[in-house]
Amino acid sequence: MSESSAGPLADIRVIELGSFIAGPYCGQLLADMGADLIKFEDPGKGDAMRQWGYAKKDGASVWWPVIGRNKRSITVDLRKEKGQEVLRRLIAEADVLLENFRPGTLEKWGLTVAALQAMNPRLIVARVSGYGQYGPYSEKAGFAAVAEAIGGMRVINGYPDRLPTRTGLSIGDTLAGIYTAFGILAALHQRGRDGQGQVIDVGLTDAILAASEGIVAEYSVTGHVRGRTGLTAPGFAPSNIYPTLDGHHIVIGANADTIFARLAEVMGMADLKHDPRFATHGARGQPENQDEIDRIIADWTVTRRRDELLKLLDAASVPAGGVNDAAAVAADPHFRARDMVVEVATAEFGRMAMQGVVPKLMRTPGKIRWPGARLGEHTDAVLAAAGYSAGEIAALHDAGVL
Repeated sequence: MSESSAGPLADIRVIELGSFIAGPYCGQLLADMGADLIKFEDPGKGDAMRQWGYAKKDGASVWWPVIGRNKRSITVDLRKEKGQEVLRRLIAEADVLLENFRPGTLEKWGLTVAALQAMNPRLIVARVSGYGQYGPYSEKAGFAAVAEAIGGMRVINGYPDRLPTRTGLSIGDTLAGIYTAFGILAALHQRGRDGQGQVIDVGLTDAILAASEGIVAEYSVTGHVRGRTGLTAPGFAPSNIYPTLDGHHIVIGANADTIFARLAEVMGMADLKHDPRFATHGARGQPENQDEIDRIIADWTVTRRRDELLKLLDAASVPAGGVNDAAAVAADPHFRARDMVVEVATAEFGRMAMQGVVPKLMRTPGKIRWPGARLGEHTDAVLAAAGYSAGEIAALHDAGVL
């Protein structure tokens, strides 16, 4: 892997507007790949992600160094005309404008699609919102939690006799960010062929639905409405979480016939692979048989410690793994070896662990060049590079624009 690569997107300038997760996560992905990302933030306040997070240290968010990494932070009050002028000047030289405002916000500032394209015909405008830029719900306020609900994701999470649950992550935001980044790369490729920019429109609800596997097709063809199934996937057995002697849990995925046969051998129960209830994928998937094989496996796993079980299962090529929490993930040697957990120096917290860059390009890899910047850290430098004089920059500061 090259250590000197500036990243495959090093020649792309991105202007990031907006706050919270979906748009900024897209920006993080692009910046990780080397894009020169200039993030606009409100003076004195900044992105909400500077305050968000489950756990904080001395009142500071430890999430910000991750989602803000590799970005240049400038503070500009876009509600003021002079601030909008700054934005227009930078847009004229940008490749991508990434925004996740409520639809209509840019238009209120006179930044219609037509105006943006007139300023910069090569500009790619990526717009992330709750429901997209058009459609009956487009003007509604939207957060990922709501998108996950109405997009059909929440209803399939959890147990059938309990209320639907969330996934534990803001998955709707993350999916929208990934799809938006994918759209930007596709638009950049198209621009390389015809020289023209275009608009990318991603709703959080779009992203949820796009990742929903076959649930709509299942309903359309068979009338089946997928619901909550708890720990199991009906018809796929064994594929579940099982207890261990030392109080941990492991996942075993052995629903393919050949793998199940190997599992039966490891368990010392070779007869199971010939039992008509368990011999085939279809038989094991029957509800009563699925419950029974899960009980048999759990009775076996609970007699052994986690590490012993994983060693046995790995040796037999049976897919299995521990149910890791953040502490276990941070210490895992595989994630460390693949630079998926990396140590980054920060001004606020010293060295901190965070997730690494994905995907891993072998010739021109992305990398973490710096953690989330201080609010407005790059304002003067970015404006000076855009042609503002020192006097003009000082006047903008005095007017409260910066």
